[in-house]
Amino acid sequence: MSNFDELLATVPTGLWIDGGAREANSGKRFDVINPATGDALTSVADADVSDADAALASAAAAQKSWAATAPRERSTILRRAWELVVERTEDFALLMTLEMGKTVAESRGEVAYGSEFLRWFSEEAVRVGGRTATAPSGNGRILVTKEPVGPCLAITPWNFPLAMGTRKIGPALAAGCTMLVKPAEATPLTMLLLAQVFADAGLPPGVLSVLPTGDAPNVIAALMKDRRLRKVSFTGSTEVGKILIGQSADQVLKTSMELGGNAPFIVFDDADIDAAVDGAMAAKMRNGGEACTAANRLLVHNPIREQFTKALAERIADSTVGPGYQDDVTLGPLISSQQRDSVAALVDEAVTAGARVHTGGSVIDGPGYFYEPTVIDEVPDGSRILGEEIFGPVAVITGFDTEDEAIERANATDYGLAAYFYTRDLDRVLRVSAALESGMVGVNRGVISDPAAPFGGVKQSGLGSEGGSEGIQEYLNTKYIALTP
Repeated sequence: MSNFDELLATVPTGLWIDGGAREANSGKRFDVINPATGDALTSVADADVSDADAALASAAAAQKSWAATAPRERSTILRRAWELVVERTEDFALLMTLEMGKTVAESRGEVAYGSEFLRWFSEEAVRVGGRTATAPSGNGRILVTKEPVGPCLAITPWNFPLAMGTRKIGPALAAGCTMLVKPAEATPLTMLLLAQVFADAGLPPGVLSVLPTGDAPNVIAALMKDRRLRKVSFTGSTEVGKILIGQSADQVLKTSMELGGNAPFIVFDDADIDAAVDGAMAAKMRNGGEACTAANRLLVHNPIREQFTKALAERIADSTVGPGYQDDVTLGPLISSQQRDSVAALVDEAVTAGARVHTGGSVIDGPGYFYEPTVIDEVPDGSRILGEEIFGPVAVITGFDTEDEAIERANATDYGLAAYFYTRDLDRVLRVSAALESGMVGVNRGVISDPAAPFGGVKQSGLGSEGGSEGIQEYLNTKYIALTP
């Protein structure tokens, strides 16, 4: 454990306000738990409403000067932050594994992915443009400019502690906005280390604050009521997203909402089955299934369903479960006992209703919060496991007979974040891609996230896009200037 202790000693554990760590005004702290053991890793300062007010005051004070900072200078700071994160890949990877549970290999992948948002938006910072045109009437010119929206609040989830932060911080800073980050209570350490990295990269005080808190509802509600705040960006459940959208109405805040998912993964009978199994492993088992883009419903053409199910069950059964920091482990714990019990309840209900278990299906005794990697099929229509996010290592397979039936089943959900399908028919690729009600579609691939592409959903999966050239627009206002010749 000594290397763990050495790492934790380098991580700030206070609130990050005005360019440095400080204790909460109340003096309170809360524990950060290692989900592989159930033991406390360390404790962090516990922000209250007064701390949130101080952070927002710091952000508001810094807003004018940061917006006036040359785009090239903002770009250079983001680029330097990217370099520093990459230099500290092993520290960030181990820290995420300790507080969230994913394997170190997956954590390294998140560092590579998450850091790229800093590099991408360092490049976008110098490309914010407007337009000019002669008015059609000929009575002057139309000038359109883009300006930063102002102080922003980012609320990030526990499942990707680094990437969900960089995906919001990168475009905000590139656009000239200051930002407060409220990280998930379960995983504040990664965001606090990132704040330190930004300070090392030369980010001015007040531009980025981090507010760990065990009282998120009250802290967030107070910030949302404050006239100094101009935008909120949230990644998390649709239930909480709806609350935030309602709260945003009072100040008419600009909002970005990346909410829940119920992703279909369709395998047609002309698919390369080996490739489809590989894709299903990535789409389902990445992050232990704790991802909003995870394949929640595997829809397989009935002529190949048994073959596919057998192959996937064999692959999933080969998973090695244990603490993510052990070299041979391929599947770590779930984030909490509550999440483990939620997964177990969904599976147990489905099995009671007649579902068939091919592998797994049980809680693994502690310490830690582990659940067996699981494959089930023959799940009755209407089962809760088909309508809710599983957020765990459970693959649920159902069959279909026709393309139209597959599309209908895929779209039979209130969510529309991600969808996947496998086929070798180009006409079908175009047809099904157009028919799926989803903000993102993976064709013959199980991982679709890319910093250079817009990430976002439709229906109750959210509003707006993160990443790509679209991502920075979420942090910019449009101004029209009428010029008389």
